[in-house]
Amino acid sequence: MTWRRFVIAALLVLGVSGIARAQSAPKATAPPDDPDRDLDVSQPDFTVITLPTTLRVPEHRSAFRLTHRFRRSLGQGDFGDLAGSAFGVDNGASVGLEYRYGVMRGLEAGITRTSDRTINLFGQYNVWQQDAAHPVGVNVLASFDGTNNFRDQYSPVLGLAISRELGKFGAAYFDPMWVHDANLLAATSGGDTDTFVAGIGLRLRVRPTVYVVGEMLPRAGYKPGVNQMSVALEKRAGGHSFQMNFSNGFAITPGQMTRGGTSNNDWYLGFNISRKFF
Repeated sequence: MTWRRFVIAALLVLGVSGIARAQSAPKATAPPDDPDRDLDVSQPDFTVITLPTTLRVPEHRSAFRLTHRFRRSLGQGDFGDLAGSAFGVDNGASVGLEYRYGVMRGLEAGITRTSDRTINLFGQYNVWQQDAAHPVGVNVLASFDGTNNFRDQYSPVLGLAISRELGKFGAAYFDPMWVHDANLLAATSGGDTDTFVAGIGLRLRVRPTVYVVGEMLPRAGYKPGVNQMSVALEKRAGGHSFQMNFSNGFAITPGQMTRGGTSNNDWYLGFNISRKFF
């Protein structure tokens, strides 16, 4: 049975050569662990409501955010009238679309466009994270607001995002920012053109994936209107964060924050939806 001997010999040769190749092939190495991709339950998102946090975008990863502020005040009309308009949903909204990307470890860049044709280009660098040697985390911020799709008036911004994580129970924030040429009507109205914003934020974890969030934006210098304030209820689900918020203004970008809210008696329903791509 010559053909049987031939088949057996061929199988033995193939088996020996396969074993030799397996032994000589280099072992696959696991990619290095990136702690920036781990969930931080105290800082689940890159913003409080409008203020930036110190959460880092992992290198070569990205995130997206959709922001809505409905334009009907919840103080207008009776309950039936409000319910008939779905509490402002039928009355139009200020909308923002944001995308951010991790350029390198600790450095991110992004773009936001709002429905009033304002474009904000921003960068954020993590100076240090909170640890045994540093009681707070610190990021340096820089951005440019440009109106009319970044063709007309520009408002450069420099600032910091400072965070203090409260164990696994949330985080507190202080975001001082200087905004140049915040007054878009300075040429005709005169007066201050710059604004200093001292943003204050707090995120408290009340359930494993549920947070209560608030922020206030006190200002000095050019400060029309009232200081914008917001409160929110937030739900984390995997790489998504869903936030229902109530604000007394429509600001989304740093330049818009300087122009304040509409009134302390008018509050507007809104929401943020963010998605991490990592």
